[in-house]
Amino acid sequence: MEPALLPLIVIGLIVFSGIYTVRQQTVAIVERFGKFNGTAFPGLNFKIPFIDRVAARVNMRVQQLDVVVETKTLDDVFVDVKVSVQFQVMPDKVYEAYYKLTNIHDQVSAYVFDVVRARVPLLKLDDVFSKKEDIAMAVKHELHDTMDDFGYDILKALVTDIDPDDKVKHAMNEINAATRMRMAASEKGEADRILKVKAAEAEAQSKALEGQGIANQRKAIIEGLQQSVAEFQQSIHGATAQDVMMIVLLTQYFDTLKDIADRSQSNTIMLPNNPGGLSGFADQIREVMISANLISANPNDRIPANFAKQMDTIKQG
Repeated sequence: MEPALLPLIVIGLIVFSGIYTVRQQTVAIVERFGKFNGTAFPGLNFKIPFIDRVAARVNMRVQQLDVVVETKTLDDVFVDVKVSVQFQVMPDKVYEAYYKLTNIHDQVSAYVFDVVRARVPLLKLDDVFSKKEDIAMAVKHELHDTMDDFGYDILKALVTDIDPDDKVKHAMNEINAATRMRMAASEKGEADRILKVKAAEAEAQSKALEGQGIANQRKAIIEGLQQSVAEFQQSIHGATAQDVMMIVLLTQYFDTLKDIADRSQSNTIMLPNNPGGLSGFADQIREVMISANLISANPNDRIPANFAKQMDTIKQG
């Protein structure tokens, strides 16, 4: 190497040592003889060799710190409250963020502990769950007012977890399960009551319709009998309504015997109400049938004199 090139190489190395770069979302702290001289922003920068130096690089991105605080509620239940704090260095206060705080995490954690342990002991366990947003807002306001002087902006504070003791959680689950079982039993009882009421109403309606049907049937039978009596009296002069009813009953008796005979599996036998009346009952039916045939053969004649007597005999028998 030629001696004339050596000074050029040294000068080149000195100049090159004064060139440095700063990454995106980062600010460099430049000191001159140990004193703050300024900040360098992302891109290519230059410093005086051997005089200026890059003391630190400050992260400008949003950071998150998770703090778990153990505390006690108003009803003497110990819980672990996890608070997540999101913060960021303010661009115009990089100097304060670097030189005023030694450790931002310890500072934020101390304030979170202070706020949580001041708020949670005033609330019962159930209220801690329902009012966790109030706790988070209190943490944010306390940190925002304090950390602003140190160059940090508190963006958000979140209560991400509330963890009681395992025995407490088990007891709470049992209480919830018992409450739901009681509600289920109540609903089931109400459903059974409704089913029974509806069944009773349906049965009552069915009985009413059945009674109405029977009443209509009897009404139709009475109307038919009235019409039959009237027609019979018009055809046969001197016949009374009572005589006609006896003929109708006799006809129904023979129809019943016919129905019983048509059923192969029937074991029903119709007999008079006393053993000695069977032959007399048969003789009475035979005489009535002979009289009925005589009436049919001479429709214009009056009823034979012994017809009413025979009908009375049948009624008495």
